[in-house]
Amino acid sequence: MMSYAEKPWLKSYKLGPFKLKQTIKYPEKPLFSILDEAAEKFPGKDAYYYLGNRMKYRELKRQVDTLANALVDLGVKKGDTVIVFLPTCPQFIISDFAILKTGATLVPCSPILKAPELRHQAQESKAETIICLDRHLETVNSVKHDTRLKNIIVTSLNDYAPSESEEIDEMPGTYNFRKLIADHEPDPPEVEIDPTEDLAILAFTGGSTGVPKGVMITHFQRLANVLQGLPWMMAPFPAYRGSASSLLAIPIFHAMGHYLMQSSMYWGLKLFLIPDPRDTDMIVQLMNEYRPFLLFMVPTQLLKLAQPEIEIRRMPVLVMSGAAPLPAEVARKLEEKTKMPLSEGYGLTETGPCTHINISAFSKVTRFAKSTKPGIGLPIPDTDVKLVDPETSKEVPFGEVGEIWLRGPQVMKGYWPNAGSGLEEGGWLRTGDLANMDEDGYFHVVDRIKDMINISGMKVYSIEIDEFLFQHPAIEGAVTIGIPDPERPGSERIKAFIRLREDFKGKVSEQEIIDYCREKMAAYAVPKFIEFRDDLPLTVTEKIFKRALREEEIKRMKERGEP
Repeated sequence: MMSYAEKPWLKSYKLGPFKLKQTIKYPEKPLFSILDEAAEKFPGKDAYYYLGNRMKYRELKRQVDTLANALVDLGVKKGDTVIVFLPTCPQFIISDFAILKTGATLVPCSPILKAPELRHQAQESKAETIICLDRHLETVNSVKHDTRLKNIIVTSLNDYAPSESEEIDEMPGTYNFRKLIADHEPDPPEVEIDPTEDLAILAFTGGSTGVPKGVMITHFQRLANVLQGLPWMMAPFPAYRGSASSLLAIPIFHAMGHYLMQSSMYWGLKLFLIPDPRDTDMIVQLMNEYRPFLLFMVPTQLLKLAQPEIEIRRMPVLVMSGAAPLPAEVARKLEEKTKMPLSEGYGLTETGPCTHINISAFSKVTRFAKSTKPGIGLPIPDTDVKLVDPETSKEVPFGEVGEIWLRGPQVMKGYWPNAGSGLEEGGWLRTGDLANMDEDGYFHVVDRIKDMINISGMKVYSIEIDEFLFQHPAIEGAVTIGIPDPERPGSERIKAFIRLREDFKGKVSEQEIIDYCREKMAAYAVPKFIEFRDDLPLTVTEKIFKRALREEEIKRMKERGEP
């Protein structure tokens, strides 16, 4: 039997006649060199577009250097941690690179965290400085006395936007972001960085699977991951560097959004920023007006774009989906609209975050291939992958389903604060995701281990049921979970939550959906319960929050007195 160690996916490292590198030489330099080099190569190119405002790379670097100087004046030094409690906005980008230039570690936090969650991350990270919006100052002040926070830097959503005021509104007990930059010179500190040891990022996992853990990513690990992605995939097309643009609809505070922002900066792209990931109208307007070459989105956003009432012009774009599995039916509908394929990527906060990219879609965009392959794609260079039986820890044969184990230069240093924690012997990371690999080395995620449903010993993959439901013409959104079966201890029953399209509401019954499933699914895989909902719960990164639904159902069962 062939082993995953032989990397059978390497034979698919090609775009038409171009062969892609099978390994990369990774420089040991600070992560902030990404911006410094982009500003040197493309000083007059727009770095970003934000609500109608633009900023050149040279000016972005000047703002970063100035804020770094200001942070040092506030006492920020190498080894410190600084929380960035902001949505997608220019201030996040400026803060990101400025913090790195001081030798401190960036702690990205979702701006919709409640006080207890923010308190936990501030306490765990031991941060003394936080950068936040004025509208979130009350939340920050409510946790300040339980943490080490002492420097509160405040900015506004109007800053760096067309609505920016000339007057700077200072708030007692805080430092104003724009004033710090106005009062300092672009003279960043000279700090010695050990890229392989020094932390660049301390990112807390989303918490959708329990208490958030701090993931330690070094300068080297993130820079390696940047080089493994866009620069590797687009190497045959150097003209795109410094001339193309990308639209980032994934929040920058999310690991994938943060990574894609930095990747775009490395490649000298013009980055269209989406402040609110739920603003479908803005996404569509920017797509139709500017036709950015790369679109970075999550499946729930693509689901909205695929609806018949949304008008998207045919355009030569590459849509890249990440953060959650992309339903095949959603991809098909959107490809019909744009006449361009969708690419999917894969990774975890713990893996830097990217480990797989589906390059077959890029082959079609560049007209080197007539068709695409589904799934999360190929492992990126120098990434070791094996599929393992979760119960025996032995590799499964090619084509069979196993848990994804990963290893590579981009994989985390460990969970905060202990290097190596969370990793298996040999540096392997167990993902908790189940997948298989086809004959070309393309991987397909079938479910998360915790989402797999057990029906009297039969394994049912919730994602496969979701995929089938999406094919029904009345269904706009669907998610399937397993809930305890009170009549069979240890077994589960299947429940599907469905959001109907507006024109089908009141016209389709729960039983009709069950009957539809019975026509083409194994009897044990047919949902026992269907519940129609106008909205499905989402995590901060627009992923459907299955754990919340499961907990809600278990609570209902207990209230009914079911065991």
